[in-house]
Amino acid sequence: MSRPTDDVRIANTRPLITPWVLAEELPLPERLEGQIAGHRRSIERVLAHDDPRLLAIVGPCSVHDPAALLDFARQFQAICRPLEDAIFPILRVYFEKPRTVVGWKGLINDPDLDGSFQINRGLHLARKVLLDVNALGLPAASEFLDTTFGQYYADLVSFGAIGARTVESQIHRELASGLSMPVGFKNGTNGEIGVAIDAIRSARHSHWFPSLTKEGTPAVLQSTGNPHGYLVLRGGSRTGPNYHAQQIGDAAVALAAQELPASVIVDCSHGNSEKDYRRQAEVISSLCDQIEQGQTAIRGVMLESHLVAGNQPVGTGQALAYGQSITDACLSLADTGVLLQLLAASVRKTLVS
Repeated sequence: MSRPTDDVRIANTRPLITPWVLAEELPLPERLEGQIAGHRRSIERVLAHDDPRLLAIVGPCSVHDPAALLDFARQFQAICRPLEDAIFPILRVYFEKPRTVVGWKGLINDPDLDGSFQINRGLHLARKVLLDVNALGLPAASEFLDTTFGQYYADLVSFGAIGARTVESQIHRELASGLSMPVGFKNGTNGEIGVAIDAIRSARHSHWFPSLTKEGTPAVLQSTGNPHGYLVLRGGSRTGPNYHAQQIGDAAVALAAQELPASVIVDCSHGNSEKDYRRQAEVISSLCDQIEQGQTAIRGVMLESHLVAGNQPVGTGQALAYGQSITDACLSLADTGVLLQLLAASVRKTLVS
């Protein structure tokens, strides 16, 4: 008696909406298309040292409540408006949550937070959120974890990220080589920066790789290479925090040795805060000192922030607190505003001098 060998462990299948159909349902207006292109160029200029401002990529660890995110976006925009001579604000809009073992995987995978995995609904929500954020005039940053999801909303993203768990992945390097926006590559989870520098170098080259077309057809795509890849320092399990002056200087030297821009973005959370969201303030304090002392390699920061400080569990049967993270703990927006003011003050000192 023969035994089946195909899809032995696949229990169910569902149809998946195509990127083209989703874009037809939620089109990108022409005015926003030009705005996003302009935001991408502005980010590239900051990272290339052609604009003295710093990037401030700020927002929740991951999006679980679109209404709360938009509330955060409006308040964040208002806080940043008087700082725009020194800070270029970007809203963190992360839809996918990489898990060490298991857990909630993000708005796209499980928009109802109940394990029902309504991915088509999640993709609709993600695209609608990005349209709403861009309609406010804010550029959006997002991490690309699943290598096909980008086809559904990458046209709305001004800054992309490849995370610490996937920076060594060949398929993510190939993906980044074809993305239309600047991309930040985080150092590995152990703190090693060499893998991120290798990823930047790899993504600058042309690659052939399998993917989906906008019509949803499997295809082999050829990228032209992405010259706008940058190092994100996020600390690590072996190195500990890597935002101090010595490590910033070493990173700049390592980048220059590979003929890459000596530009770094510092993730103030994760390994750099040693998983204590309140210590993001310590990171900003150190960066301010370094900027005032003439360290030009620092071109941006990332802060995990939401309306309410801390985080909360999901799936307990209790109603969720509005505006509080359900993944990594975040700074409150009020406390974040204070840190952004300090950062802007340090940048302004360099402009005067």
